[in-house]
Formats: sequence, C-alpha cells, structure tokens
Amino acid sequence: MDFALDDTQQELRELAVDLLARDAGEDRLREAGLLGVCLPEEVGGAGLGAVGMAVVLREIGARDLPALPVLAASLTITRYGTREQQARLGQARVSTVALKEPGRAPADPPETRALYSGGWALTGRKCAVPYGAVADVALVSAAEGLFLARPDEVVPEFASTGEPLATLVFDRTPAEKVADDAEGALLIYMTAVAAQASGVLAGALELTKDYIKTRKQFGRSLAEFQAVTMQIADVYIASRALDVAMWSAAWGVDNQGPAGDVALAAYHVSEAFTALFTCQHLHGGLGLDVTYPLHKSFAHAKHLSHLLGGADAQLDLIGALA
Repeated sequence: MDFALDDTQQELRELAVDLLARDAGEDRLREAGLLGVCLPEEVGGAGLGAVGMAVVLREIGARDLPALPVLAASLTITRYGTREQQARLGQARVSTVALKEPGRAPADPPETRALYSGGWALTGRKCAVPYGAVADVALVSAAEGLFLARPDEVVPEFASTGEPLATLVFDRTPAEKVADDAEGALLIYMTAVAAQASGVLAGALELTKDYIKTRKQFGRSLAEFQAVTMQIADVYIASRALDVAMWSAAWGVDNQGPAGDVALAAYHVSEAFTALFTCQHLHGGLGLDVTYPLHKSFAHAKHLSHLLGGADAQLDLIGALA
C-alpha cells in the first residue's frame, strides 16, 4: 500500500490549505468545490473517494474548524445511492449522517426500525447528529438498512466545541432506502472522524512545538529539557500512529480493505485525545486558558472521540472483527 497522495489529491490539499488559510467559510468552500469532491462528476462533483474526503477533513481539523458531515454523506450516497439520490443530496445545502443512538456506540447494531407497507417508514431516535438541526436531509441507519429521511422532531444539542448537534426523532417517518445495510456508511463515517482528528492532533503538535521552543525556564527554552523532549516525542508518536492508521483506513474504504483498519483508526482517535493532555501539560497554565488555541483543540479532540463512542467501544469492535 502506497499512502502518498497522487497529483490530484495533492492539488486538492493545496486548495484546501489556501482557502482555509484565508478563513474561507462554508459557502466559499462549496463554491470552490471542496464540499462536492466525493460526489460523482455527473452530478457536479469531482468523483474522489475516501482519500479525497480525508485530505479535506484533515486540513479542516488542523485548523479546529467544525466538522462537515456533508463529505461523509456525499461519499456514502455516491457508493450506495441511485443517481437521483446523488443529485438530490448534491443539491442539498446541508446533509448529514445519523448513526449514533442514545447509550450506544455508532458501531452497535441500530435499534431504529424501518417497516415497509407500500413504502418505508422509520421509527427510532438518533443523537449527536452533526448539523442535524439544519440539515436538509439525513442518512439514517436502521436494522433494515440505510435510509434517506427527514425527522419528525429535532432536539438541538451542542458539542463541547460549540458545534451544533441534534437528536433526531423518527415516528413512522417516510423514508427512502439507500442500501440493505449501514456498514458501508459506518466505515465512511468513522474514517471521516479519524481524518479530522488526525488534523486536530497535528495542529496541536505544531502549536506545542513552537511554544516549547520559545518559552524559557531557568534561562533555557523548554525544548532543551530532556523530560520535555520525551513528552513531545510521545505526542509525535501518537500523531504519526493516527496518521498511518487513518490513511490506511481511507485507502481501505476505497479498495475494499478490512473493516478492522477503520476500527483501528477510530481507536487511535481516543489516543489522540490522550495526547492532547500532554500538550496541555507542556503549556502549563496557558494550556487551560480558554482564549488560547490549544483549548479549542482539546475540546475538538474530546468531541471527536465521543462521536465514536470512546476507546472501549473501538476495542470491542476490533475484537469482534478479529
């Protein structure tokens, strides 16, 4: 496996870096085509896969910007939906993925049910849905498969990052079937979260490296102390491990690789959250200042870990797939 970006992916990364460096908003990202990179060319996309999705989300994460579920939703509908469904999702201003249920990890079998009687109808509840309150359409997992639907009731939630989440309630809600199972959507969603987390940790690592180079104690920079270099090395190792696991997961989603690669990447998301503790420690009291960028990175990493259900949930999944 060669995880090096090809020319198209490298150009995509450079475009993302350029736009995000100029604080481009969601509308500008959409105009530039970044939010449609996963849709097929026939409906106005770029036809790129999970690696393309990961390229964009990693750069978004490195700047601690809110998650964009439209990328995971677009890739999912491209893989499993009809051309009409792809076109409809491409025209939606905001689309999202609703997989998590109260008290359950996303990888747990869904309790939401879909009954067929002249048409499909969903009954169940999904929580922590990114942008669920403003989404035009959601991809919803159920025991009977994956569906496109709009909820009957929306209960706003908010993440520790301030990102808008929602609980979506379905009560015999009309739905449109996309796939016979939701496993593919789950793998794409987990890969998307891992990609964003890898960017968050990479950004926090760079911020911490710059800080320990310039912060002085006893007439020397912190980077000159062995205890400090050992701790920043641990963060670097965690960052590289997450990167490798994430690119392997994205490559696997594009090439029918083992689901265990995605579960491993998701596990390393929780390890990334742990590494943020070290970054905070190396900043001393400044690391707890809510106006300092590291605080946002810490909250972001915690949020992404919670979206996946935490390390134990991923270890359970890895064991089940072994």
